[in-house]
Amino acid sequence: MQFSQQADKTGGSMDDTGTTVVLGIPIPSADPTFLAIVGVHILFGIGAVTAGAIAMLSRKGRGRHAQSGTLYFWLLLGVFGTMSALALLRWAENSHLFMLGTLSILSAYSGRAAARYRWPQWPRLHLFGMGASYIFMLSAFYVDNGKNLPLWRDLPEIAFWVLPGAIGLPLIVWAAQRHPVVLNFDRSHPPSKTDRR
Repeated sequence: MQFSQQADKTGGSMDDTGTTVVLGIPIPSADPTFLAIVGVHILFGIGAVTAGAIAMLSRKGRGRHAQSGTLYFWLLLGVFGTMSALALLRWAENSHLFMLGTLSILSAYSGRAAARYRWPQWPRLHLFGMGASYIFMLSAFYVDNGKNLPLWRDLPEIAFWVLPGAIGLPLIVWAAQRHPVVLNFDRSHPPSKTDRR
């Protein structure tokens, strides 16, 4: 596909099919409303990826982990809202992204609720929910954009769907068995006699 050299105000270019290219990534529209939603979506996405990474890498408990995790949840909700609008505008092309976004926000909601309301086995449920939400979010990004990214564009399309989970899921399983918060919870909540049956 050839793109014209005529740059638009976003620093991208447009081809004759109405595709806008920003930083090498084609956006399938020249509609200003659609592009504005994409811009807000990108900002929410960058914020969510950053806040989620900070929460994952911070010492667990109150403070940085809780603040970053809360920020991640609300930014992810923004990602979900803007993604929903974009999916509705191009449902035939984006319904699969709506599915991944729905799985992401539902996983985050469950993980957050597990910690807030201290569900049974809440540390593991929190870890699985928040971790799964991050995997679904990254999967949606790569499924939508992987074909345009350096290194990723050389991979088969199935890799965009599978690779985030193939990397993230073993880390989640390991943490659910070995993380100090989980181990401390297990020590302070030994199984009852009825649980052992």
